[in-house]
Amino acid sequence: MKTALIIEDNPDNLTLIRDILELNGYATLHAETGIQGFTMAEAHHPDFIILDIQLPDISGYEVLDKIRDCDKTRAIPVIAMTSYAMAGDREKLLSAGCDAYVEKPIDPSQVFEQIRLAIRDKI
Repeated sequence: MKTALIIEDNPDNLTLIRDILELNGYATLHAETGIQGFTMAEAHHPDFIILDIQLPDISGYEVLDKIRDCDKTRAIPVIAMTSYAMAGDREKLLSAGCDAYVEKPIDPSQVFEQIRLAIRDKI
């Protein structure tokens, strides 16, 4: 079974994303802070990571840097799932090392397809 690590501090978003993934056959791990998320990525090596950018301890950009700088985690696909939706935010996240970008608020009827498309060639 493929495993996703969800790094998200909002309980409602976490529950929604986790439920959608689990209903579609994925195991999930979750972290509420960036440091905890990076530590879990390094320890568990999930198939992909869903990363919120606004976290309570360090930013998603800092988490992404840690993931990409670590030999154990650098190849893990990372999907930014964020409310950052200003012009240029998508491109900034992709150029920083994210493999895909999903804008919040997420549409439950479409988010799994967005995730599936983002990781289809990566895992």
